[in-house]
Amino acid sequence: MITQKKAFKYLYICGVLIASKLALAGEINVTVTDLSGNPLQDAVVYAEPANKQASGSAAPAQIEQRGRRFIPLVTAIQTGASVTFPNNDTVRHHVYSFSPAKTFELKLYSGVPAAPVIFDKAGIAVLGCNIHDQMIAYVNIVDTPYFTKTDVNGKAKLADLPTGSYQLKTWHYAVTKENYTDTQSIIVKGSEQAAVKLDIQANALIMSK
Repeated sequence: MITQKKAFKYLYICGVLIASKLALAGEINVTVTDLSGNPLQDAVVYAEPANKQASGSAAPAQIEQRGRRFIPLVTAIQTGASVTFPNNDTVRHHVYSFSPAKTFELKLYSGVPAAPVIFDKAGIAVLGCNIHDQMIAYVNIVDTPYFTKTDVNGKAKLADLPTGSYQLKTWHYAVTKENYTDTQSIIVKGSEQAAVKLDIQANALIMSK
């Protein structure tokens, strides 16, 4: 039988554990620009723990086809995530990737494919449509649950990181050197700041709106 005293003790211990976990949580605020200082939207920013012990289930994602475009242009997911590709256009599409990180084809279809695509290897997958050459999208598959994308101001925040050492990595689809990923070491103790400058091909930038 659980007495009132034991119940209070249990709640106290839980409260201490939760408070300790919150106290150990930190964040990295990242600003990503090109070499001229212009903000870069849709840069993928992620933090890999130095001990390589990051965990967490891979959340599913969705990349739709609308207006003969892939939306979103850039998707960041954790390794093992499933991605669905609903076609919301009135024309059929043939989605494919020939990238080493993930090779697949969704042959000419409309609506929602019967099964999602599982991205089970880290890396960059470039998507295209075999019918509409102008359609392109990017999927960055990362081996960590700590990832996000920059906003229109080139800003991103990685929150709820346990204190410790990380490799902060940043990638953008328009980098001059294909698939180049900027890497810098960072120690997270609280609220940290980081700035990243990338060499970008200006003519490769795509409006994501």
